[in-house]
Amino acid sequence: MMKRIALPRRTAAALTAVLVAAGAGVTLTAGPAQAEVYGSCTISGCGDAATAVSTWESLGLPTARGWYDLSDGECDYAGGEYYNDDGQLPDGDTYYEYDVYERACGAHRDAYRIVHDIDTDTWYYSPDHYSDFYQMS
Repeated sequence: MMKRIALPRRTAAALTAVLVAAGAGVTLTAGPAQAEVYGSCTISGCGDAATAVSTWESLGLPTARGWYDLSDGECDYAGGEYYNDDGQLPDGDTYYEYDVYERACGAHRDAYRIVHDIDTDTWYYSPDHYSDFYQMS
């Protein structure tokens, strides 16, 4: 009899490959979303996220995925629609995601994101690429 263990999707995929190769007899399945959604944003980085919201608002809150030129010669990346596939945020709303920190156009993106719920005009900060969300407004 195989034992079933529920894990987040990314973890399950990585560990399954290792366990299958080792012949461990364990099947891993993706469990429910493991993200936490906090009702306020009081951690380090929330101020930077608020500044990023202002920057993106000044750019008209673009919805197309891509690099956007900023006035200081740097760029920032809008990720387009965030589909909320794991259901961490309120279901049924439309979301767009944006990077928090500007950089040179085409540079490697980091894990810091802000997500805008356009139905409620609520912003969320994720310092760890959607593992946790902190409500900003």
